[in-house]
Amino acid sequence: MKLSFPEGFLWGVATSSYQIEGAWNEDGKGESIWDRFVHKPYTVLNADTGDIACDHYHRMPEDVEMMKRLGLKAYRFSISWPRVLPYGRGKPNPPGLDFYDRLVDNLLSAGIQPVANLDHWDFPHALQEVGGWSNRDCTDWFADYAQLMFQSLGDRVVMWSTHNEPWVLAFLGHGTGEHAPGICNYAMAYQVAHHLLLGHGKAVQVFRQGAYQGQIGIILNLGHFLPASEREADLAACRRAYMENVAFFLEPLFFGRYPQELFDWIGFHQPKVLDCDLDIIHQPIDFLGVNHYFSESISHAVKGLVLKAQNEPYSAPGWGRTTMNWGINPQGLLAVLMDIQKNYGNPTVYITENGCSFSDVPDENGFVADWDRVNYLRAYIHAAHQAMQAGVDLRGYFAWSLMDNFEWAWGYSRRFGLVRVDYRTQRRFLKQSALWYSQVIAANGIDI
Repeated sequence: MKLSFPEGFLWGVATSSYQIEGAWNEDGKGESIWDRFVHKPYTVLNADTGDIACDHYHRMPEDVEMMKRLGLKAYRFSISWPRVLPYGRGKPNPPGLDFYDRLVDNLLSAGIQPVANLDHWDFPHALQEVGGWSNRDCTDWFADYAQLMFQSLGDRVVMWSTHNEPWVLAFLGHGTGEHAPGICNYAMAYQVAHHLLLGHGKAVQVFRQGAYQGQIGIILNLGHFLPASEREADLAACRRAYMENVAFFLEPLFFGRYPQELFDWIGFHQPKVLDCDLDIIHQPIDFLGVNHYFSESISHAVKGLVLKAQNEPYSAPGWGRTTMNWGINPQGLLAVLMDIQKNYGNPTVYITENGCSFSDVPDENGFVADWDRVNYLRAYIHAAHQAMQAGVDLRGYFAWSLMDNFEWAWGYSRRFGLVRVDYRTQRRFLKQSALWYSQVIAANGIDI
């Protein structure tokens, strides 16, 4: 049976600057918080760094040619803030701007729509030294940076996002310290999350005031949460997990408010919100980007940090787990999309990341027959189609990721790519999943 998608459905892949570019200190680029974090001992598995990564900075033309061979309709990339503004503000760096200028031109020449993201966590270290995202001034610096990029690329890029997964930067970067900048302060994490949303709103204002063409939105990582049991304590813990991961971001974006129930629970951890802030955050956006990877079973746990909740991976029957120890539950994506439709006004949505890490084993020619990844992608795309059939305004799907890359605290030990990268030689090899996805794009549908 074949499931077809509407004409014009946007099939793409996604990457991020720090994970693939390398060239961490070349051509005038400034230091990011991730550059500083990975060079500190014991922060990343195997002491891996993104210093070279996939060397995309030097290999960009051949990578775009590879995308063209796959028939991609769109490519979602992120811009390294310190590559274009080494100190986060002030004088721009011409070689950095030129790199993204050339990338966009190469994509357009290949018939691929560029989709630009302003923030995928590689924040300028110079700004971190004056408080980073915990400093309210950063929201204005971000808007200035956004304006620079709109002016530089806005004549050719017609789809923009402000932040990618602000929950991760806020809570893993400032709450648990697992990610850069490595701070463990939950009150700061909530304040950073608020400032990220405020910076988003200010960037959207700049976009509207400049009358730039195209669309602008934000990308959120939205998990699917299930209570571990029908016990009242587990149901309440699951509700708190949902509010922090989902409602904390969607309610201010779409309704101009924060979930009061969550604020009552976190007490003195709640962020300082000025009277004008929610009006700025509550700017109309053109789309919501949804990154979705897993479902989690939530139970009450007295040692479960601020939320008093414990998360366990949940997999649907017959599915195992990925090498990230994430559960596989395709219907979780359907549930997330239906929740957005029902509770947040059914906005235009793009799935901006979805993918999986498995133990890829290449043959003697470097080819990876990753049928487990193919089965994963097929099942999640099927769930996306079910959501559209139910009325969700879904316009596109971006697989994570184009190629294997630096997977943050896991270094190079986890592989998400449709394309295998031999990090020693930097050779690229199309996996079975890349060939399969290319056929999906060509057919604008999947066989189930």
